Parts: sequence; structure tokens; C-alpha cells
Amino acid sequence: MDEVTEATPTATPRVVAPPAQFHSPSLTRSPLLSTDDRIEAAACKTPKSSSPRPRFNITPIGSPIRRALNLTRLDPHDAWLPITESRNGNAFYAAFHTLCSGIGIQALVLPVAFTILGWAGGIISLTVAFIWQLYTLYLMVQLHESTETGLRYSRYLHLFSASFGNGLSRLLAFFPILYLSAGTCVALIIIGGSTSKTFFQIVCGTNCNPNSLTPIEWYLVFTCVAVLLAQLPNLNSIAGVSLIGAITAVGYCTLIWVISLVKGRLPHVSYDPIKPPTQLERAFAALNALGIVAFAFRGHNLILEIQGTMPSSEKHPSRVPMWRGVKFAYLVVAACLFPLAIGGYWIYGVRIPSNGGMLTALYAYHSRDTSQFLIGLTSLLVIINAVTTFQIYGMPMFDSIEACYTKRKKQACPWWLRIILRTAFSFICFFVAIAIPFLGSLAGLIGGIALPVTFAYPCFMWLKMKKPKKYGIVWLVNWVLGVSGMGLSFAMIAAGIYVVINTGIQASFFKPH
Repeated sequence: MDEVTEATPTATPRVVAPPAQFHSPSLTRSPLLSTDDRIEAAACKTPKSSSPRPRFNITPIGSPIRRALNLTRLDPHDAWLPITESRNGNAFYAAFHTLCSGIGIQALVLPVAFTILGWAGGIISLTVAFIWQLYTLYLMVQLHESTETGLRYSRYLHLFSASFGNGLSRLLAFFPILYLSAGTCVALIIIGGSTSKTFFQIVCGTNCNPNSLTPIEWYLVFTCVAVLLAQLPNLNSIAGVSLIGAITAVGYCTLIWVISLVKGRLPHVSYDPIKPPTQLERAFAALNALGIVAFAFRGHNLILEIQGTMPSSEKHPSRVPMWRGVKFAYLVVAACLFPLAIGGYWIYGVRIPSNGGMLTALYAYHSRDTSQFLIGLTSLLVIINAVTTFQIYGMPMFDSIEACYTKRKKQACPWWLRIILRTAFSFICFFVAIAIPFLGSLAGLIGGIALPVTFAYPCFMWLKMKKPKKYGIVWLVNWVLGVSGMGLSFAMIAAGIYVVINTGIQASFFKPH
């Protein structure tokens, strides 16, 4: 690695960094707040300057950052990793990525939660969850870069480690983050493969054998397409893919509830909440329904990564365009989720299928009285969305895998090894999808496990990093939300386990349908 010395009238510290990272957009505007992610003790150190403090002609507002400049270090590995090797993102890219990661097939299961919670409970829980997760999104956008330390935290686990240490990070955050990335990729293979079979049957009609490919072979077809797209090098390079994913997600969500609404309510539809026989079962069923609502709000594990692709400086911090993109994205998310949940329950009531939700209801109740073109178009949009969403959820896993190589070899991952690693990860997800095809039946349990990442951890990280005034409004709000989020998580996990044991699931290992 070359040493790059900034030519100024006065002596300045020399910074060791790969050329690609030094000349990235995050460094061209200003050296302030343009440092990269948190580094380990063994990372590259900044050589000492001949003068004790460099003299910069900057405005007084930059004085805290000037002090932090002495502590700032550049991690040379970031220039070689998929999340941070390109920092030319903007508010539009942020909106595309956030919308693609924030809305998906899990939203179609929301009416199932209403069958337990009823009208009032369902609407209130959905509204509270939306406002709550939007608040924690704001916290994370603000926590991405620190004016006190001059560091940017471009990965969720890095921020959690900086707040609570590596030990707690491995214990409390690693598995939920792993599931929200790799587990979502597995679920997308299941959804994409099974919907591909349905789409083929619709297009094929009576002209060919609809069972020409087995479900496993359809999973394989979907995985191969996902592997081809997975070779795009970094998170910024898939902005167009995320745009397609966002458009298709909005498209099939809108098509499903509009078609159902046009066809009208089912005859003799009932809105009486399902009530298990005992009070304990009712409580656990309600918590499981809340887990389904929580699971609908995903994508928080990618917010810091998305913001990490944007340039940042003292005058132009990344949090401004990032928050602009997030606000637009979640306005669209709300326009999709609320009609799906409320309209879906109004149309189907308690007869909404528990596995698949609105998509399964569309096939079950309206496949014969609706244009096959619209049914086929809906299926095609689901498939395209699954393929594109696979890329943004797989990127943090690609980043983590390649980080192991770059830290060991002190160089970028070769193109041929990158292809092998990403292909291997995709086919591991394919194998898990075949082994556990009933993963969607565990939505309530998984929602409880992943809930702290969205609703609790950001509040605790804000308290730790920002240290608001004790007993002030901000301090109280974050403590209440953080503790409530953790309590709900434990209760939902217990309820999810109880529901799985009590009601049972079709655990058809290695038998995808």
C-alpha cells in the first residue's frame, strides 16, 4: 500500500490507505468526517506528524472535529469490501435500497395477525409498530457518523460492537443479523422457487406438463438466476437492481389488494377474532400475532450499510440525504402495508390462509374468476422482486465473507475467488431452503428473535453513544422503548415456541412443495 501525503503549506499527518479508498468521493470534499468504519487494534495506524497538531483553515464549527482528527484512522480494508468500496451513493440510491429491503413478501401475512388481534388491536399494533420503527431508523441514521470520534459505522455489528463491546455483539446481535441476512435469502429462494412453478403453470396452461420440473428443480432455477446477479461487485452497483425490486414490490402488493377489493368480500365473511380455549393460549396467540407485525418491518440491519455507500463531509454529512431517502421510502412502505393489512382482513376475514397470506388467498379464491394475465403478472412481479431482494440482503454476507480474506491476506479479494465465494453462499442457502421449506410457518417466532434489531438495540446504542441528559425526555423515551422492545422480544419468542409446539407445523424436511 502506498503512502499518500497531502500537499499543503503546513505539515499534515500522512494517511496510509489504498488509492481507491483515498480518492473515493467520501474523501474528495474534505478530510472531515470522511473516515471509514471502525477498525480493529491491528488496523492501519496514522503516522505521527512532525508538528503536534496540523493547522487547518476551517470554521469554528469544525473545532470538535479538528480535535477528533488526531484520533481518526482509515481502515484500508474498507476499500476492498463490497459495502464500502464505492462511496458515490445519493438520496435516490438510498431510497431504492431502503424500499427494496423494507417491503417484501412478509407484508402479505399481515392480515393473519388481524385474525387474532381483531380490528382495533390489529390497526393499533400496526400503527404503533410503524411509528416505533421509523423512530429507530432515525436514530441509526444519526448514529452512522460520530463528530466526537470522526468514525463512520457502516455496518450494524460494528456500531453494536462500538457501543457494547465484541462479546455482547456476538452474544446478542450476531444471530439476529445473520438470520435477517442469510435467513431472508433462504426464504426468498423458497418464495421465488415456488412462485416460479405457479407462474409456469399459469403460462403453460393445458399445452404442456406443469410437473415437468420438481419443486427442488424450480428452487435451483431461481438460485442460478440469483447467483448471476450476485456477481455485481458492490452495494452501489446494485442500485438499479434495487430500483427494479422496489417497483415490483409496490406493483404486486398493489395488484393483490386491488384485485381482491374489486372482487369484493367473501360470502359470509367473519371478523370475530380467533379465540383459543384457554387464557394462556390466547395470550400466546396474541403475542405470536404481534411477532408477525414486527416481522413485517425488516431492513434495519441494512440501513447503516446503505448509508455507508454515501460520501460524507463536515458541510455535507451523509445523514441529510440518507434521511431524505428513508422518509420517501417509508412513505411508500406505509402506502403498501396498511391497505394490504386492513383491506386484506376486510375482504377475507378469518378465512385468510395462515401460510402465504394474501398471495395464497388470491390463488385460492380468485384464480378462476380473475384474468390469468393479472394472476400471472402478479406471480412474475413476486419472482422478480425475490431475485432482486436476494442481492441486497446477500451483500452484507458477501461483505463479511470477503472481510475474512482481506484481513488475513491484506489485499482485495480476487475476482475469481469472489465468484466462488458468492456462488457457494447462494447454494448453501439453496440447500437450507430444500432442508427447511416450512420456514414461512415460523414467521411469529422469527419476528420475536429479530425484533430487538429493529425496535430495541437502536435505542440502547443511542443512550450509550450519545449519552443524553439523564431523566430527560430523550433519555426516558429511549429507555422505555428499549426495555419494552426487549420484553416483547422474549415474550414473542416464548409465544412462538408455544404456538409451534401446540399447533404443530408441517415439518416436511427435504420435501419442498
